[in-house]
Amino acid sequence: MQNDRLNNLPYLIKKRKSLRNNGTSAEATLWLALKGKQLDGRKFRRQHSIANYILDFYCPSEKINIELDGAHHFTEKGTEQDKIRDEFLNGLGIQVIRIENKEVFENMENVLEMIKCCFKK
Repeated sequence: MQNDRLNNLPYLIKKRKSLRNNGTSAEATLWLALKGKQLDGRKFRRQHSIANYILDFYCPSEKINIELDGAHHFTEKGTEQDKIRDEFLNGLGIQVIRIENKEVFENMENVLEMIKCCFKK
């Protein structure tokens, strides 16, 4: 399957829209810092899908996926699902950055610095 055929598959449109409209407060807060090319001029997309996965934030030019993780990600099942997902995305050349929700509220400056450090120079 070609990479362009993996992006934003039609059957996920409603789910993506629902996730955008009903996101977590951590997602809303981080989005305020990422939208409109505010972070070093990089464009980010919210709830962008690749294959069967919906990514919280995706920067196509850098091939970076930022995932904000809540409590369910720290369960045995959540950790295993994240590992499978991350391996799939890494196989497409997409770097996955996982950030715990509370970090967005407690240390936004460090969160943004961590993201910027992953940008190609």
